[in-house]
Parts: sequence; structure tokens; C-alpha cells
Amino acid sequence: MADESRDLPPPGADPMDDEQFAGHDPLAAQPPPATVPPVVVPRWVQMVTLPLAVVALYLVARAAGTVLLVFVVAAVVALILNPLVTFVERRLRFPRGLAVAAVYVGLLSALTGLGLLLANPIADQANALGHDVPHLVKSANRSLSDVQDYFDRKGIHIQVKRQGQTAVQTIANKLGAATGSIASTATDLLKTVVTGALGLILVIVLSVYMLLYADRIGGLVRRVMPPGDGTPEDDYPTRVQRAVGGYLRGQLLFSVCMGIGAGLGCFVLGKIGVFPAGDDYAFAFGVFFGLMELIPFLGPILGALPPVLVALFENPVDAIWVGLFFLALQQIEGHVVAPQIFGKTLRINPLLVIFALLLGGEIYGILGALVALPLAAVARETVVYLRRHLVLEPWGTPHARDLPPPEPARCPECDSEVAGDDAFCRACGAPLGSPVVTRH
Repeated sequence: MADESRDLPPPGADPMDDEQFAGHDPLAAQPPPATVPPVVVPRWVQMVTLPLAVVALYLVARAAGTVLLVFVVAAVVALILNPLVTFVERRLRFPRGLAVAAVYVGLLSALTGLGLLLANPIADQANALGHDVPHLVKSANRSLSDVQDYFDRKGIHIQVKRQGQTAVQTIANKLGAATGSIASTATDLLKTVVTGALGLILVIVLSVYMLLYADRIGGLVRRVMPPGDGTPEDDYPTRVQRAVGGYLRGQLLFSVCMGIGAGLGCFVLGKIGVFPAGDDYAFAFGVFFGLMELIPFLGPILGALPPVLVALFENPVDAIWVGLFFLALQQIEGHVVAPQIFGKTLRINPLLVIFALLLGGEIYGILGALVALPLAAVARETVVYLRRHLVLEPWGTPHARDLPPPEPARCPECDSEVAGDDAFCRACGAPLGSPVVTRH
């Protein structure tokens, strides 16, 4: 028989202080109590404390600025990775710190493996595109010359292509005029890149600490929030973690759907002759577009650039059709696909999905839009949980139907029931006085 003493905590230690002996997810629910009465919020708290708390939170969030955004992003990353860390900790019996390190290494390895898996087909299509570049340049020269001839015949004095210059040279000359402004912004761009890199490192470091202290964070949240019944369905940290997991599933499904849509669209345009290169590079275009969909707002534009540029070198008219296709795809994405997918995975109304994305982008730009949906999911779970466990003390005079029935009037001498209009007690004859007051 195995020695069961190894599973016991050392003498004098609190079993709940050590996650190794807890035997469950640090964000999982605690054993259910016998009863969970709702927390009643008094009227004076509703009138004074709650408004002051809202104003204080707004002022703190406004003063924190980017710092708050970094912590929010780190918290979202930690909530996404916590189920994997808990799985490794349970199944492999790793210490918490080693489990966190294993998850990060495994995630990096998985992303590297996925990149290598997709590298061959994308590289083949990229090489094919490189071999076709001279042909595309010649096609662009012919198209540009045709456009210039058309303008010349119509008497339109617009110089699209100068004599003796290729299309690439013409475009280069146009870009050369803007080199001054580009150089002036190079320093700002470098600062932005450095700041973004430092922010990414800080997000990773903070998420690691949040994963290491997940049990303490979960316990603190439970002490602050009204108590649940102890089941995972009524445990606030568990509900929040599941909500963020729903966002991750929705984002992956959304990127896959949009990548497939872009790839199929380019393939169809190539087959019908509108975009000949689309048939050859549909897979690469689709994968790139799907990856770019992970970036809010700018992602659809960045994802559409390669096929539009390739079509522009082939034929400017083809580039117009390709641009119209991606414009229609972006409209379907923003108004149909995204609200429906995230509305179902996050259990949020599609109108609120659109509102959250616009609000997050207005406050913090791209990063704000990136964390807007997981925060909206957390806000939904918070409202549902508080509605279940908080009761606001009612305001105003209660209605008569809500009052208990009045007790009958009684004689102060013999405690016998008397009628409201009696001047003397019918049992003992004692004077009752006027009027007889009914006790409640």
C-alpha cells in the first residue's frame, strides 16, 4: 500500500495556503456553504458610496492611462493561459512555477511549429510570385502606357508615365518626393517600435506573476465579491475565466472564417479571369489575411494589401475589382460575421459587440479594441453574478398590498379582541378610549 502520508501537509501548516495540497484549479470554486443569503445593499450605500466609487474608478482609470492598459492585457493573457497551466500542474504534477514555464515554452514551440508547417506552401507561392515579378512589371508598364495614351487622346493633361520610364521608375519617383516626410517621421516610428517592444515584455512578465499568484488573486476576488454557492457555475473567478476562454475561441474561429473567405474569393476571381494571380496564390493570401484579422481595425487593410498590389501590377482594372472584393469582405466581416460569432461565444448581443469594439478603439486605439471584447465578456459575467447575489434595499413607501395584514385591536385590560368602534370592552367592560389603535 502506498504511503498516504506523502499527500498530507506538514504539521502546523494551513492546507489552503499551499496550492500543492489544494488539489484543484486556484480559480476553481470552494466547497459550497450550507446557505448563501444575498447581500443587501442599504439605501445610504446606494446613494453615497456607489456614486463615489464609480467616480473614483473613473479618475483612477483616467490617471493610469497606459499603465492600466498594460495590466488589463496581462490579465487577459493570464486568464487565457491559466487553464493550460492548471492542466500541466495536475497531470504532470509540476510545481506551479515550472508549469507556467512549461506552458510558455510549449506555446512558443507550437507557434514555431505552425510557422514551419505553413512555411513550405507559402514559400512556394512566394517564390512563384518572385519569378512572376518581371512579367507583372511588364504588364504594369503596358497598362500604364495604355492609360497615358487614353489621357493623351482625350486631351487630358495628366502625366501618368514619362517617356522612357518604366512603371516601377514612375512609382519610385512619386515615392521619392515623399522621402522628406518619411525621414522626419522615422524617429517617431523608432520610438513607437521600442515602446511597443518594452510594453510586450512587461505584459509577459506581469502575466507570469499573475499566473504564479493565481490562487491568491482568486481568493482575494472571492472575498471582495458576494459569496457564491461554491459550484463552478456560481463561482465568480471561474465564470470570468470561462468568459475569456469564450473570447479566445471566438477570435480563432473568426480568423479562420475570414482567412477561408479571402482565400476562396481570390481563387474564384482567378478562375473567372478577373484576377489571374489569385488562382495561384489563393492559399498564401488567405493565410495572411486570417493572421491579420487578429489585429483590430488595421488587420483587414493589411491583409488586403498583398493581393491588391499584385493585381495592380497585373492590371489596374483588376486591382479595382480586387479592392472592391476585399471592401465587401470587410463590410461583411464587421457587420455580420464578427457580431454573430462573438455574440454567440461571449453570449453578448451583437449590438454590444460592435459598441465595445468602437468604444475600445476610441479610448485606447488598436490595443483598446483588442481587449474590448474580453472586457465586455467579463463585464457581462460581473453583472449576471451581482444580480444573483446582490439585493438593493427598496426606496419609497411600500404599497399596501406588500404590507402584512393588520392585527386586530385588543383590550388593554384583558387582551380580548374588540371592534374598532367599541367604547367599552365587551368581555370585561373596561373603557377603551377613542379611537382604538390597531397594532401592526
